[in-house]
Amino acid sequence: MADTKPQFHAMTEHGDDVDRTSEWDRLRRSHLRDVRPQSSARGVHHLALLCSDVERTISFYQDLLEFPLTELFENRDYRGSTHFFFDIGNGNLLAFFDFPGLDLGPYAEVLGSMHHLAISVTPEKQTHLRSKLEAAGIKILFEHDTSIYFNGPDGERLELLADRLGEMYGADVG
Repeated sequence: MADTKPQFHAMTEHGDDVDRTSEWDRLRRSHLRDVRPQSSARGVHHLALLCSDVERTISFYQDLLEFPLTELFENRDYRGSTHFFFDIGNGNLLAFFDFPGLDLGPYAEVLGSMHHLAISVTPEKQTHLRSKLEAAGIKILFEHDTSIYFNGPDGERLELLADRLGEMYGADVG
């Protein structure tokens, strides 16, 4: 059976012979605005992921990562399915569904799906949470500058980024 867990590889293992600098420069010239209009969105209400075990998911996100559970109720679209929410700060929620009775496969990275969820934390909180992850036997898969990556209970790829919202590795991205 093939290993279905996401794998991280060093950046030097692929793409070394590819230089897309001119393409990215063209895209910036074509699409980045000197004066950016205000977004039509107010923010992320919630990001919804699928889980195989509600109790395990609550333990991981609330107890281990310290994201408080805010609500839990039946999913309006599927009888017997649980829809539950965690506070991930700044008015943003992370939601989960379970779909009992459906034969859902393991996490897979496919076009249009989520690559990873990056959550901003303070450097101190990242150090604290990393120690909790390691104590729980959760492997840190990859780290770079202010980021650590690991998998959630159903293989979902997560990043704890010790940069402020709207900033990445010291650059303003917001």
